[in-house]
Amino acid sequence: MMFFRKIIFGLLLITSTSLFAQVETKKDLDVEESDTTIIDSILLKEVIIYRNKLSAEERKQFLLLQNRVYKVYPYAKIASERLVALNNNMKKLKSSKEKKKYSKIVEDYMENEFKAQLKKLSRKQGQILVKLIYRQTGVTTYDLIKEHKSGWKAFWSNNTARLFDINLKTGYDPYQVNEDYLIETILYRAFYNGRLSEQKAANPVDIDDLNVHWVDKSNELIKNKKD
Repeated sequence: MMFFRKIIFGLLLITSTSLFAQVETKKDLDVEESDTTIIDSILLKEVIIYRNKLSAEERKQFLLLQNRVYKVYPYAKIASERLVALNNNMKKLKSSKEKKKYSKIVEDYMENEFKAQLKKLSRKQGQILVKLIYRQTGVTTYDLIKEHKSGWKAFWSNNTARLFDINLKTGYDPYQVNEDYLIETILYRAFYNGRLSEQKAANPVDIDDLNVHWVDKSNELIKNKKD
């Protein structure tokens, strides 16, 4: 887990902007969520639960996922903001020496700003963060490291992270992946009620269309079982 934290820390380093950039406060990043309201339609273990009461275990698992999303979304949001700023700033620098010097300044700043907080992430939170970084940037953590560092380092970083069940190549597809669908519904509610500050995703999703998709998928699964 220690190595994975270094990888995410490295990602935040390469997606930083300036020494005086505005960032989320520690209070925003560490806050826990106790809300237990669940949307009308969610999917657990490939079964749609529609306007139905969840079991104690299902409710527990959903709330655990919800808390993880609330914990790490601000980091993914920061990563996206820093990536845009980094790309813009790098275009203004002419020589490799200037770019190297700029990267060093950014690294020193980000180490002081985020290192202590990232050390607190659990393995599960880390994997959710990888998914949300993809949601916000449209690029996997692996490819971000590969683009800004070296392909060799990205390869070994990913293999080491997988020892902790964390795959840096993981994307985000709420239309196909059960957990990603749940994450998207959690985010939608959080944005709607003001729990999280929304940042437009790299590939925005229509929540109504998404819910219809999963309801249709559930009906199809039920029909196939009967047949």
